[in-house]
Amino acid sequence: MHIDKELDVRGLVCPLPILRTKRALAEMARGQVLKIVATDPGAVIDFKVFAEQTGNELLTMSETSEEFVFVLKKR
Repeated sequence: MHIDKELDVRGLVCPLPILRTKRALAEMARGQVLKIVATDPGAVIDFKVFAEQTGNELLTMSETSEEFVFVLKKR
């Protein structure tokens, strides 16, 4: 999968990961893909809801023992 931009929000807690994601998406063109790496467990729900509310597509979501990785496609 082609990633156009990566965003590191490790160490940040709600609402900062979503706010930084929103800002990053605003700078991207339609159809571009953003990869976000977070450590806040609340981000799992936050990114699902964010994608539903904004229409951006949550392509993948994965989890390691310490990190959560989300891949969003800008609408």
